Amino acid sequence: VYARFRRLHDEGCFLIPNPWDAGTAVALASLGFPALATTSAGFSFSKGLPDSLAVLSVDDALRHITDIVEAVSLPINADFQAGYAADLDEMARNVTRCVATGVAGLSIEDATGDAQEPLFELSEAAERIAAARSAINESGVDVVLTGRAECFLYDHPDPLTESIRRLQAYADAGAEVLFAPGIRVREDIATLVDAVRPFPVNVLMSTHTGLTTTDLAQLGVRRISVGSALSRVTWGAFLNAAREM
Repeated sequence: VYARFRRLHDEGCFLIPNPWDAGTAVALASLGFPALATTSAGFSFSKGLPDSLAVLSVDDALRHITDIVEAVSLPINADFQAGYAADLDEMARNVTRCVATGVAGLSIEDATGDAQEPLFELSEAAERIAAARSAINESGVDVVLTGRAECFLYDHPDPLTESIRRLQAYADAGAEVLFAPGIRVREDIATLVDAVRPFPVNVLMSTHTGLTTTDLAQLGVRRISVGSALSRVTWGAFLNAAREM
């Protein structure tokens, strides 16, 4: 499963949808997707919680990730937020625990959860990626590490330039896949993909942007995720039906 997931990042473009429980994972696996990714937001919604870094504990996250890994035979990429710890050593221990669930990949983001200082300083964020990389290496399991720059999700004056700067640093620190959630404009995506070559880029398509899978593949995007989109579609249908009743 580890080698299969890594090979998906070697060439082409693939869609990695995001289930939020074992049932949705089984349903997506039955449709023939090559891999799945967890969504912390979708899981939070299923628990009646908001999409916030503060609402889930690492134990909650690990139980959830384990449920999805055990439900299907596909490679699973874990949305591991910021490692569920500000302390570097604690974050590394949490990454080790995440690897032990059987995931084929995991992502670490640079959001702090603090409204005043929403992003870790670049040097600290890169150090956190390096610590995650070391934890994975020490585990002896071939897990793919994704580095996430969250600049587009916050009120950053120049999110594209800052995302590129951060993702290049995360690649240097040991990230193998690069991800700037919130990037939506065709030209921005092309610029980012170009700037971080040859590293594979994940693009989040959680709302309708007018871009198709073919468009993103032509821009050089390697992996497309949908975040909490499927969860939100489901909640919308559920609430509409409930209102009609």
